[in-house]
Amino acid sequence: MENNIYELQFAIDTFYFLVCGALVMWMAAGFAMLEAGLVRAKNTTEILTKNVSLFATACIMYLVCGYAIMYEGSLFLSGIADVDPEALLGDFAEREDGFHGGSIYASASDFFFQVVFVATAMSIVSGAVAERMKLWAFLGFAVVMTGFIYPMEGYWTWGGGDVFGMYNLGDLGFSDFAGSGIVHMAGASAALAGVLLLGARKGKYGKDGSVNAIPGANLPLAALGTFILWMGWFGFNGGSVLKLGDIANANAVAMVFLNTNAAAAGGAMAALVMARLLFGKADLTMLLNGALAGLVAITAEPSTPTALQATIFGAIGGVLVVFSIITLDKLKIDDPVGAISVHGVVGLLGLLLVPITNSDASFSGQLIGAATIFIWVFGASLIVWGILKATVGIRVSEEEEYGGVDLSECGMEAYPEFVSSKN
Repeated sequence: MENNIYELQFAIDTFYFLVCGALVMWMAAGFAMLEAGLVRAKNTTEILTKNVSLFATACIMYLVCGYAIMYEGSLFLSGIADVDPEALLGDFAEREDGFHGGSIYASASDFFFQVVFVATAMSIVSGAVAERMKLWAFLGFAVVMTGFIYPMEGYWTWGGGDVFGMYNLGDLGFSDFAGSGIVHMAGASAALAGVLLLGARKGKYGKDGSVNAIPGANLPLAALGTFILWMGWFGFNGGSVLKLGDIANANAVAMVFLNTNAAAAGGAMAALVMARLLFGKADLTMLLNGALAGLVAITAEPSTPTALQATIFGAIGGVLVVFSIITLDKLKIDDPVGAISVHGVVGLLGLLLVPITNSDASFSGQLIGAATIFIWVFGASLIVWGILKATVGIRVSEEEEYGGVDLSECGMEAYPEFVSSKN
């Protein structure tokens, strides 16, 4: 009888884990649509190419070596014949956290759930370096980011390993439920390193210090992308509960869904109101980034806040992202989609909010964890970007940038009937 209960729980938990992973995979479509909407028409095909190919690259590299680095177990040569059902059930019954890491028997579903997180981190980089980076240099960086840089910081955080053998973040009170820092701030840190070496788009900043707006070509696509990301985030945060097949975890999943949605709503409306106060207009792009900022802010701890607290946390993220985007422009850090602000600045905020509702986390632990993630990812990324810049180059020519990277990198335009690349 007891085995039958465990078998049912195993089936429910496995199905839930895989469905949540599929929802997170659908976020790749969200990033693709958001970025395609916020870049100029002449760069649409290339940004879509990057989003599809970075997802495939992440899946391959995490399978080859990333998962083994992060959780000290490989699935590269494993198959269904390698799994003993009885051992699998016994392992599952002994583990309090379901499938998460470590178990060779239960790692197939965990791998699928983890690999889409890796791709999410890399997608953040794509938007920040849009419209002026060489496609193959970007993919070269994606190989290292998804195969080594991200798995290493993942090993120190979710994997439970010691940071270069010196200290353990879990012992210091670091907690990041679904990845405000581990995924989002990490992706933004890699993006920042690339943007600093890449430079701004031509015409973005005037010699007098002025900031020139470069509007996106398709705001309906950007809005669609935001809604897709909003939907996918339920799998991102909800799946991070790791289990569903008992009352306590089912209730936790429901609370995570509720708080995730509340934070997104709070972030969206706070950003919209702030944009109205600052600019005198209802800025759609700020509204979209506000919703995403609310989602990032709650990702570090969506299970312990009340719905009211989640809404407030999201609203703080929505306000912060508006000021962050303005500040980065003043610093001449050109981020076409606001990815560094949404995922980096608000990702840090999310980490710092955790101890307010989770007594197991400490502010010092959160700060040390955030510093560890940023220093490692930014430093390692800066080295990789630097090597690529010195060897193959990372930026297209001024002529190619003017004509659009669709033609120079992909040989085709997304809107050939409506757009001339010469304009």
